[in-house]
Parts: sequence; C-alpha cells; structure tokens
Amino acid sequence: VLGLLVWTLIAGTEYFLYPAFGWVMFVAVFYWVLTVFFLIIYMTMTYTRIPQVPWTTVGLCFNGSAFILYLIAAIVDASSVTKELDSHNYNSWAASSFFAFMVTSCYAGNTYFSFISWRSRTLQ
Repeated sequence: VLGLLVWTLIAGTEYFLYPAFGWVMFVAVFYWVLTVFFLIIYMTMTYTRIPQVPWTTVGLCFNGSAFILYLIAAIVDASSVTKELDSHNYNSWAASSFFAFMVTSCYAGNTYFSFISWRSRTLQ
C-alpha cells in the first residue's frame, strides 16, 4: 500500500519534466508490481509446487535489492523536492518522499527477516 502511494502521488503531477522523479517512478512501479507478484505466489502457495527454486534466496535478493534501490530513490525524491520547482506539485512530491522512506524501512525490515530465514536454511 505504501509503495502504491509513492507512485500515485508522483503520477498525479508533471513528474516527466524532472528526470529525478522518473527514476523514483520506475523504482516504485517496478517493485510494486514485483511485490504484488510475490504476494500472489505466496498467498496461493505456488512456491510449494516449484521446489527447484531456492525461495529463501530469491526473497533475500528481492528484498535486498528493493531496499537498496528504494533507499536511493527516496533520497533522490527528497532532494528533488523544492518549492521553486512547481508549487502546486510540492505537497504531492513531499508526501511521496515521506512514503518512499516508509517503504524503504519496510523493505529493510523484510531484508533482515529474509536474511534470518536464509541463514537458518543454509545452516541445516
């Protein structure tokens, strides 16, 4: 939900005039789609039918890459928000920056728990 807020707040503005917001949009939409994809896989228990895939490693790589790229996108988003750019887009961009940091912290926590799960699987 937080990732959805990030890209909808930016998509409702003239973000295409500023390349930095294009990068934030790419990261937000890309990881939102992948998160929904993995959510469906886990909710339908499809991962149990594909035992050849090391799901703990996939989860760790996904969450780790999401954390790193979202952190970069959140920093870019926050540093690109200025009142001088466009005053009627300021509130949406500022809110998207806040939610981008929230999503980053969620992916950081998920990365930690994925690492714990991955480490316990490799020790067995």
